[in-house]
Amino acid sequence: MAQKTAILLLQMGGPDSLDAVKPFLINLFSDRDIIRIGPAWLQPVIARFIAWRRAPKVEDYYDKIGGKSPIRELTEAQARALEEVLGPDYRCFVAMRYWKPSTIEALAAIKREGISRVVALSLYPHYSRATTGSSINELRRVLGEAGVSFDLKIIDRFYSHTRYIDALEEKIREGLQAFHPLAEVELLFSAHSLPQSFIEEGDPYLSHIQETVRLVMERFQDVNHHLSFQSRAGPVKWLEPSTEEMLGHLAAKGTKNLLVVPLSFVSDHIETLYEIDVQLAEEAFKIGYAKFWRSPSLNSSPAFIDCLADLVRGVK
Repeated sequence: MAQKTAILLLQMGGPDSLDAVKPFLINLFSDRDIIRIGPAWLQPVIARFIAWRRAPKVEDYYDKIGGKSPIRELTEAQARALEEVLGPDYRCFVAMRYWKPSTIEALAAIKREGISRVVALSLYPHYSRATTGSSINELRRVLGEAGVSFDLKIIDRFYSHTRYIDALEEKIREGLQAFHPLAEVELLFSAHSLPQSFIEEGDPYLSHIQETVRLVMERFQDVNHHLSFQSRAGPVKWLEPSTEEMLGHLAAKGTKNLLVVPLSFVSDHIETLYEIDVQLAEEAFKIGYAKFWRSPSLNSSPAFIDCLADLVRGVK
């Protein structure tokens, strides 16, 4: 009988209650792959201060979307769907970078199953050291400290995979159905922002985002489109334009119907459910849009799960 392979889905995670918001933020701001604040020994202290300052506002955001992030449930649903598509020779596990189940918990579960071959699959389509890079660094750190030997393979990007583009196309077409058939609808791709310094230091994230947009728009050649960035925080220079700035710019040019396409997000979380669906939607209607809508997230769409399965099957 063939030995089973463990598929380890790497995701950011999110607080599973309002009480978890502060410790989640501490974990996030302690990660030097995302942000470097002072010397390494001091960063955990500064992270606690930042989390203490930001937690009340962030708790309010989560309260408005049900009191927690849905990302664990959605990622576990993706894992179950992927396992079903791959068949009995594969078992799927989830590792969250900043919350639960942690990387060490996921690896312990794999070890209990007696599996030694692991394919780590990043659920960030576009590589960045702040997302995939951080998750892989954490994976290697835990493996090194545990002294456990796995046959490890890594899939760290899939921004141009045909089935990923198929899945985005499908969701965009679904989103367009919310508009009147005669309405002139423009697309706004909204990606998670990143400090500009990362790109200047060679991070490929922006080029990956731009290539995804190019490939998608080959299938919507008669539609105007734009690219912007959301979720920036702190005083450093971030990728521009921001999604909020782009909303104002397009409104000033007379755009009335806008479909926002969440890019770099493969499941619903606070950036889609609150930032786009609540904050940006309120702003859009204030400045005169007739209809502002978001294309559904990929979540467990069959096309997206097929993409993940194809990536796994391609690992030698």
